[in-house]
Amino acid sequence: MTRPVPAAAVFVAPEETAAVGRGPVSVLWSLVDGTRDLDAAVVRLGPGAGIGEHTEDAWGVLFTVLTGSGELRTPDGTWRLAPGALAWLPAGVSRRVDAGEEGLVYTTAHRRRPAPGADPAEGFDAGEPVCLLGRICSACGRPAAERDARYCGRCGTPLAD
Repeated sequence: MTRPVPAAAVFVAPEETAAVGRGPVSVLWSLVDGTRDLDAAVVRLGPGAGIGEHTEDAWGVLFTVLTGSGELRTPDGTWRLAPGALAWLPAGVSRRVDAGEEGLVYTTAHRRRPAPGADPAEGFDAGEPVCLLGRICSACGRPAAERDARYCGRCGTPLAD
């Protein structure tokens, strides 16, 4: 197995993570360095927007709230989200995230996904978008059920490439 070459550290200033963004769901920043062993992103949900129920079967996800408020729902309960809240969501746990009246900005982080069909032990040289964010409709917030979906099944909006 080849080990990745260390990359430069990344710093994202608070004014960048608190950005307004476009549409009800925006990825404000994501880790894109090709040598990374982690997928991470800063996500903004506009006021009242949400990411529908979904399950990450392969990876646990660390979720940290930066600004705003909202709710995180899992089969175990509903938690109030506020700046500084942190959640560990193990693989296989379904979840839904809804923003409050002022919106919600949070980070997600998990092991880097290998490319489809790649051996996970050799997954350092490929990856796919962080979590489900590439499959979230920017107009209505609905996650696409299929990995290769090109349009939202609810409203027909083209999905991000």
